[in-house]
Amino acid sequence: MIFLNGHFMPIEKACISVLDRGFIFGDGVYEVIPVYSHKPFRLTEHLHRLQHSLDGIRLKNPYTNKEWHDLLEQIIAKNKGEDQSVYLHITRGVAKRDHAFPDTPPTVFIMSNPLLPPPQEWLTNGVAAVTASDNRWIRCDIKSISLLPNVLLRQIAVDAGAIETILIRDGFLTEGSASNIFVVRDQVLLTPPKSHLMLPGITYDVTLELAVASNTIHEVREITENELFSAEEVMLTSSTREIMAITRLNDQPVGNGKPGPKFRQLHQLYQQYKATHMRAGAVN
Repeated sequence: MIFLNGHFMPIEKACISVLDRGFIFGDGVYEVIPVYSHKPFRLTEHLHRLQHSLDGIRLKNPYTNKEWHDLLEQIIAKNKGEDQSVYLHITRGVAKRDHAFPDTPPTVFIMSNPLLPPPQEWLTNGVAAVTASDNRWIRCDIKSISLLPNVLLRQIAVDAGAIETILIRDGFLTEGSASNIFVVRDQVLLTPPKSHLMLPGITYDVTLELAVASNTIHEVREITENELFSAEEVMLTSSTREIMAITRLNDQPVGNGKPGPKFRQLHQLYQQYKATHMRAGAVN
């Protein structure tokens, strides 16, 4: 079951106009929220990021946080699986094709898919990534549905038999095509600071919180391309992949080519954090 403009229905019954600005212009934003044991994970933070994206494109939020809570509770209940990935999609609505903002109600779409754990092989051996020039626009902090640059960059990884494309802009690491990136150098955990050039990841925040709580030495600072290539460990973080070790980069081993101690520590801490909060019934 999905939700579309005030109604729950099977996805096969869902229709929108070809004049929807999401279809015509990619004029909209989205959010992806992991659900564990029927409970949205870090929902307050996800809704805050959604509001940031809406503000960034000057689109009024169609619902209050309480209304979003209620809608998500219903969509989770109407779909199978204790663990789900809920996708929210909001566009500027249906109007004649004109670049100027119309005075029309937004289109609101919510769906849920099963959230599957990463394959055990990925956790045991890590995954491969490639690098590419970050040629996206400069408002990457907006979670826009206009994802063609990310799609093209991610396909570079797919074509190379890799999982992710790590992006470099002006000699510095920004993020992955669909993830944030952490590296380890001299046993120090490093990650780039939030800016308009990267999406402020929810799992990025959790990872830094876990580093603080575990007294892991870490720095949030700019990371050069050379520092990335000479790192002892490289990791990606995202809401659906959680924390994943990258053990090959551009077909070369990262460190000794195996998931490193910082990854193993942070992955274990993340699983403990997730389990504790879900047992407590918390969503934040």
